[in-house]
Amino acid sequence: MTVERLIRIFAGIFILLSLALGVEASPIFVSQWWLAFTAFVGANLLQFGFTNVCPLGWILKKAGVPESRPVCS
Repeated sequence: MTVERLIRIFAGIFILLSLALGVEASPIFVSQWWLAFTAFVGANLLQFGFTNVCPLGWILKKAGVPESRPVCS
């Protein structure tokens, strides 16, 4: 797994979980304030697309996750 792939996985998990906790029709509904977390993740992904700066990426790199895989020639 690479850093960029793990960022996408974490973002997907966080968005789905916060939607499940924030939508009233969900069986595990807690509060509509969880939708603010969904917006935060979306905003973070947007700024990552423009700036290529992501706090989760820094954490994963420090943990030793490879940035990219070598391309076979």
